[in-house]
Amino acid sequence: MPPKTPGVYVQEISTLPPSVAAVSTAIPAFIGYTATPDPADATKAAWLNAPRRIETLMEYEQLFGGPPDVISSVSVAADDSVAVAAESTFPLLYYSLRLYFENGGGPCYIVSIGLHSAQPALQNFTDALNALQKMDEPTLIVMPDAVRLDDDYKTACGAALDHCGGVMKDRFAILDVKQLSDKTADEIAKFRELSSDYLAYGAAYAPYLRTSLAFAYAEEKVPVRWAFNGLRISGPKVAGKVPKVKFVPGTEAGKISFAIDATGPFLTVTMDKPGGSSAADIAAAWDTWAKDPANKAQGFSVAAATTPAPTTPVPPMTEPANLWASDLKSLKAVNTAKYNAIKSALATKRATLPPSGAIAGIFARVDRDRGVWKAPANVAVASVLDLDRIYTDLQQEGLNVDPVGGRSINVIRSFTGRGTLVWGARTLAGNDNEWRYVSVRRLFIMIEESAQKSTAFAVFEPNDATTWLKVKAMIESFLYGLWEQGALAGSKPEAAYFVNVGLGTTMTPQDILEGRMIVEIGIAAVRPAEFIILRFSHKMQQA
Repeated sequence: MPPKTPGVYVQEISTLPPSVAAVSTAIPAFIGYTATPDPADATKAAWLNAPRRIETLMEYEQLFGGPPDVISSVSVAADDSVAVAAESTFPLLYYSLRLYFENGGGPCYIVSIGLHSAQPALQNFTDALNALQKMDEPTLIVMPDAVRLDDDYKTACGAALDHCGGVMKDRFAILDVKQLSDKTADEIAKFRELSSDYLAYGAAYAPYLRTSLAFAYAEEKVPVRWAFNGLRISGPKVAGKVPKVKFVPGTEAGKISFAIDATGPFLTVTMDKPGGSSAADIAAAWDTWAKDPANKAQGFSVAAATTPAPTTPVPPMTEPANLWASDLKSLKAVNTAKYNAIKSALATKRATLPPSGAIAGIFARVDRDRGVWKAPANVAVASVLDLDRIYTDLQQEGLNVDPVGGRSINVIRSFTGRGTLVWGARTLAGNDNEWRYVSVRRLFIMIEESAQKSTAFAVFEPNDATTWLKVKAMIESFLYGLWEQGALAGSKPEAAYFVNVGLGTTMTPQDILEGRMIVEIGIAAVRPAEFIILRFSHKMQQA
């Protein structure tokens, strides 16, 4: 607008072109079961299927609670040996998240789909994927708890691929092959039955990882069971008091008696022999005694154990056995030596996990250190002691290349002197020449998303040569920067990429009349050297 009042006027003229800002490439969304209080609680209902961004494990624990209870019990035998019983299946999200951070992971999203006690259901995962449609930042989908589904697992994997490639088109799924057993071929065949039109938007990994992550636990939630030379005794849990047991020699042959002092609480077993009675006799006498309505067990129970043999004599003790406690926390106050022995045994129980959490961390680490165009392979996996299954070159052939359906499975392998490495870089579209490699698919996702967001300024701008030039220069500058970093193949920029826009080039007069500005972008992505072939031959002697 021209000035109308005499004076000096300042006008700022923009001379710098717009630029493309690269979007984040490794922001995973973890879907699984948490310790969040019951969603029926009005104060916590918002957590269910509500993606929450976190940056540390501590932040996760503040929002969603701690780990699941995996340690079911600790048994102390008569010879003082300790045996730890752990759940064979348990919610995997917490430990997978730990493995993610151990392998270089950073910010991520958590979608809680229920409590640790919930039975996994396909609907939980599809609801979470629907909730993630509202979030723009996540670029990876990780569902470690989905492996706990039965036949619905491949359906959940297909839903994740459809979400990434069909709905959002800007993210990538990291999938697990179920834990391999003697029926390995069956598990792989089942996984390869998954159905999706967007196989290039995901990759699968095997086998499970035997990690160095010890199970976390609350001491008051770890039951301690005791065996006294073939007897297994449990007792009441009384606040501030530790139950105690003592065995005393009897004076009357053939008679075993029991006395309970509730103030202790104390259980006194009087045996029929000065040298002790057999565990089987004591257990039988207890059954008879406890059935008498006149006797009050006060929460104690006595039963014969399988080891040592129930016929093994239980020796008398002249003093109370002040080592008995119903849980690990109570034991700490009365028997430090046994408490420490149990703690040492618990430390040997490590989590065996599906690899997706570690792979997500590796994606983040490689993207940060090298770039999204570097294949996330030939990279060490941290916090892994061993693999659930060891593969040879011959065994990997059928997983890496699937001539029937192209559903490649990336194997994690252990090499002498080199450690545990990710030894595969293929998407599930393993036979597709365009989208065979994880790094190529993810590079295109990054470039497409970055260009899409950065060209938003041109919406409703005049569809003329001035706007076309701005868009062309902006995208070319971005691609040139990627070429300089080694993301694009070609000895010269014009061999690595092209950007075309303009009337008669990408648009017709009809396109302009209908408000369409069409930009064509071609990219020569670098591809990983998956097979390095060294050719040797004899050279004839010259002199």
